[in-house]
Amino acid sequence: MIYLDNSATTKPDPGVLTSFEQISSHYFANPSSIHPFGGEAEKLLNMAKKQAAELLRVKQEEVVFTSGGTEGNNMAIKGIALQHQQRGKHIITTEIEHPSVFEACKSLESLGFDVTYLPVDQSGVVSVLDVKAAIRKDTILISVMHVNNELGSIQPIKEIADLVATYPKLFFHVDDVQGLGKVPLTLSHSGINLCTMSGHKINGLKGTGILYVDKRTTLFPLFHGGEQERNLRSGTENVAGTVSVVKALRLIKEKEATKLANLSRVREFLLHSLKEIPEVVINTPDNAAPHIVNFSVPGTKPEVMIHILAEKDIYISTKSACSSKQSDESRILVACGFPRDRAISALRVSLSYETTKEEIQQFIEVLKQAIHQFKKVME
Repeated sequence: MIYLDNSATTKPDPGVLTSFEQISSHYFANPSSIHPFGGEAEKLLNMAKKQAAELLRVKQEEVVFTSGGTEGNNMAIKGIALQHQQRGKHIITTEIEHPSVFEACKSLESLGFDVTYLPVDQSGVVSVLDVKAAIRKDTILISVMHVNNELGSIQPIKEIADLVATYPKLFFHVDDVQGLGKVPLTLSHSGINLCTMSGHKINGLKGTGILYVDKRTTLFPLFHGGEQERNLRSGTENVAGTVSVVKALRLIKEKEATKLANLSRVREFLLHSLKEIPEVVINTPDNAAPHIVNFSVPGTKPEVMIHILAEKDIYISTKSACSSKQSDESRILVACGFPRDRAISALRVSLSYETTKEEIQQFIEVLKQAIHQFKKVME
C-alpha cells in the first residue's frame, strides 16, 4: 500500500499505540477520584501536561487537552465570542479556513455576530494589510490557519501576531492542525492567544488534541460539569489519550528536527514529476508546506481518479476529509481565483516523514495510467 493522504489522517506510531494500551490497561482510574488509584492517574495527566508544555515552550497551565482539531477550533472561536460579546461582536477570518473554523463562524453569524471573511491571493495567502484594514473597534477575534489543508499555503502568522500584539483587547487564534511538526511556529509570541492542534495528524490517535490558551485569555466553556481542564472542558479526562498525544507530539518534534529536509526533497521530486505530465496543472504555490501538493487534471473527475488509484492500492484525496463528500468544487481553489475546471478536478497528495521517492515514482506511473484510462473511457 502507498498511503498519500496524510493530511486527512496519519498512521498511528507503534509507540503511541503502546502508550495508549499501557495506560488504558494499568491506569484506568478516574483522575478526579480521591483514592490513591485515581491519584496515580492524575499524576500521569499532570506529567503529560508538563511534557506538552515543555515541547511547545509554553506554560503548563496554558495547555488544554481536547478531542482534536474540530473541538479545539470551536472551543477557541465560540469561547472567545461568547465570553467577550459585550465588548464587540466582530470576528475576522479568511475564505480558506477549514470547515471547523468556517462553519463555526457561520454559526455565530446566526447569533448576531458579524464576520469578515478576508480574500486570499492565487497562492492562497491572506494579506496582512487586509487584516489590519478589517480591524474595527468592535473586533474581538482574528482566526487564521497556519497551513492550508488543501493547498499547503503558509499564512503570515508572525506578521499577523505582531499586528495583533498592538491591540491589547484583540485575540488571535491560529489553527495549526496541518502545520504542527512540519512548519515551525512560536506559540509564546505575545500576539498568539490560542492555537489548535490535533493528535491524528501527527501519527497520534483520533479523538486526541491540544488547545493552547495563553494565560491572559478567558473563554466561555462549551462544556459544563465537573470543571476539569481549568473549567474550560468539563468531563472525565482521557488519560490514555492525553499521554498518547504527548508521545506523538514528542516524536513529531524529533522528526521535524531530523527529517524535515528529506521530506522537502521528496515533495520537490513529486512536484517535478507532476510537472512532466502534460495533463496536470499544479495548484500548490512553490513556497508551501513540505507535505502537501495540490494539482488538477482538468476534464477528469477526481472521485474516478481516486478509485482508479485505489485499485492499485494507492490512496490520495480531493480536499479536506471533512468536506470531501460534498460538492466536487473546492471552496478553497475558488477563493484563490482558480477557474472552475481546475476547482472541480483538484487532487491532493499529502506526504509523511516515511514517504519515499520510490513510492512517489510508483504513484506517478499509476497516475499516468489513470489519466490515460479516464481519457480512453471518455472517447
